[in-house]
Amino acid sequence: MSRARVARRIATAAAFGGGGISLVGGAAAGLVLTEMRYARRRVGHGQDTEPPVAEGLYGTAFAAGRRAPWRLAMLGDSTAAGLGVRSAGQTPGALLASGLAAASERPVELHSVALSGARSADLERQVSLLLTEPGRAPVPDACVIMIGANDITGRVPPARSVKHLSDAVARLRTAGCQVIVATCPDLGSVEPVGQPLRWIARRLCRQLAAAQTIAVVELGGRTVSLGTLLGPEFAANPRELFGPDRYHPSAEGYATAAMAILPTLCATLGTWPEEERAEARRRERLLPVADAAVKAAAEGGTEVSAARAVGRRAPWALLSRRRRRPLPEQDQDHVPVQVTHTATSG
Repeated sequence: MSRARVARRIATAAAFGGGGISLVGGAAAGLVLTEMRYARRRVGHGQDTEPPVAEGLYGTAFAAGRRAPWRLAMLGDSTAAGLGVRSAGQTPGALLASGLAAASERPVELHSVALSGARSADLERQVSLLLTEPGRAPVPDACVIMIGANDITGRVPPARSVKHLSDAVARLRTAGCQVIVATCPDLGSVEPVGQPLRWIARRLCRQLAAAQTIAVVELGGRTVSLGTLLGPEFAANPRELFGPDRYHPSAEGYATAAMAILPTLCATLGTWPEEERAEARRRERLLPVADAAVKAAAEGGTEVSAARAVGRRAPWALLSRRRRRPLPEQDQDHVPVQVTHTATSG
């Protein structure tokens, strides 16, 4: 079965209830579990068990303008929260907020409901916190979701994982939010993970990332592939791009991911410079959404968004390869805000 057909099969199963399609046989699943337990024993533990609190106002130098701040929200797991770094300014949320503020010359109010250990099933709770909790109104202009790794390690059926993500994206889109999903990262790049788990993990991560893309794009969101973007770079520079626990990204690793997501975030909100928009248009390809999803999963930093193809009935998508933009210096004028909410680890 082609990779596009596999991804479409998972996404279709998710649309009809998130059934338990398994892409690895029983013997292989047992081997994966054994290897994963061994890898977990080999993975060290960093000194920090909680990510820095990064919520607050960024780009305060632009606060004198008349425009209200953008509202940016982070949802997902420990990578969305920024576990593994010591400074709030090194988290992906802070990097994206500072980058958006610099690109648009407009302050950005960052909120985060991401939770370390979260799987896709936790997105329902996170979206509810974001949309209904007192003190968080109005609705965010844009939401960035980073999810999938814990679904892989937790052996969650991919269709069920995609179903949870689809439900979350649908709720956010109905509320009026723009949604960008950074798809499942490449767990095969984690340094302590050996063969054959490394190959199997990479395959499963790509399959989940492609299925996530199909579901998100068909709901009007956009995706950015992180898998192969971070994979080779992490494998080549593990000491620089992994944090103290040898599992979560370091500050440099999070910056690499943020540089890939920032152009899509800015383009979604219409703040990307015109010359860079023209360059991106020259590098776009119109493809059936399943084919675009598979190609994106195999090429990190690639954006997929919905498109219309005249005379075509099947869903189509734009495959865009945007140039990564350098991040601004850490925002030293970041103004923290305190938002109280209940979280349970997963």
